[in-house]
Amino acid sequence: MSQGSLPLAGAVTLGWGIVYLVTQVLPDPPLGVGPTVLVGLGLTLVLTIGYPSALRGPRKARQSSRQARRQAGRQSGRQGRTIAAVGRSMPLRSGLTTEAARRTIALLQPLLGGDSVAITDRERVLAFAGPGSDHHTVGDPLQTESAARVLGRGKTSVVRNKKKLGCPHPECPLHSAVITPLAIDKRVVGTLKVYRLDEIPPPRDLVEGVAGILSLHLELSELDRERKLRVDAKLDALRAQINPHFLFNTLNTIASKARTDPEEARRLLLRLSDFFRYAVRQDRHLVEFGQEYFFVRTYLSLEQARYGDRLRVRYDVDPQVLTAHVPVLTIQPLVENAVKHGLADKVDGGTVRLKARVDPLTRTTSIRVSDDGVGIAPAVLERLASGETTENGGVGLSNISQRLEALYGERYRLDIHAPDGGGTVVDLHIPVG
Repeated sequence: MSQGSLPLAGAVTLGWGIVYLVTQVLPDPPLGVGPTVLVGLGLTLVLTIGYPSALRGPRKARQSSRQARRQAGRQSGRQGRTIAAVGRSMPLRSGLTTEAARRTIALLQPLLGGDSVAITDRERVLAFAGPGSDHHTVGDPLQTESAARVLGRGKTSVVRNKKKLGCPHPECPLHSAVITPLAIDKRVVGTLKVYRLDEIPPPRDLVEGVAGILSLHLELSELDRERKLRVDAKLDALRAQINPHFLFNTLNTIASKARTDPEEARRLLLRLSDFFRYAVRQDRHLVEFGQEYFFVRTYLSLEQARYGDRLRVRYDVDPQVLTAHVPVLTIQPLVENAVKHGLADKVDGGTVRLKARVDPLTRTTSIRVSDDGVGIAPAVLERLASGETTENGGVGLSNISQRLEALYGERYRLDIHAPDGGGTVVDLHIPVG
């Protein structure tokens, strides 16, 4: 192998490593073998075409002057940039939008060997750069017949003359093009178009390789969107699970206090308002621990007004934890389970403890909610550990576990155990955010 080819071999090896990372390691679930191989081959072709090494062989001596000028123009356009940059931070990772398409074209136009470049969805032009932009304008419906064929068949179309391109504008300067589909899984969602002003179309392999990379980023964007929708649904379900009996019992307590201690009744009413305002208005998935801590303390103060001396609370919170980010509405359901299932049926009540720490070495936030109540039967504990729904708080715990999995993948732990001395302990470990 020549010395000029060694950097290319290294680049190809690195490219396959990146493809494996973004298709098999980062997505959950991983992409199939077919799309992975397709993207890898496309990237290899792109690197080979874009790298002026000995593998490309000598140029033909009889190359026409027009082809020579075009080749020189393409080489100068690539100067200082490589196709490998496409895979680093593609704007389409945020979805197929007008702004993302515009930024993508700005990145791609010097690399694709064409005079004009466009990205569309299934109905309209999202971005267009180069000659023809006076009538191929952003937001307009698709005009060319060739684009309709690609969207319908899901296959690349190579157009070599103006008539087959099918633009209805009589003075359109575009004569040839490679139009290839952008797809999520097997669903065509748009097109990548590379045009030229003469009848020699741009390299098909190059355009298809870049389209494969763009499609991969769109697929990752779709996975992100689906994951966010799942997490949103779990959060809404958790809000709906706020125990109506808790509201009813708290209002009864406030009504009772109104006769004996009106000032205390007023304070409890304000705390109840704070409690529901926080639960309903949170639209983020991660908040500072300090906010969740205040929410938990508000909840427990309302329960202490109801249970009196039967409910005792102990807090052991490291101040460093207060600024760490935790999933919203996660700690309070654990505390509610301790009160409702651990202490409510115990004649002499008991103590609920909340402990929180940050480990800077492992970059982990650890939260423990424990009680010395009636405990959990071994059969129920086994079902909870397997993620089943039970009457002993299983609905809330299952929901929390699924939200944590959507947010952190395998980088969290939620452990439930019953100590020999009685009671229940729930340990939550999440990455520092």
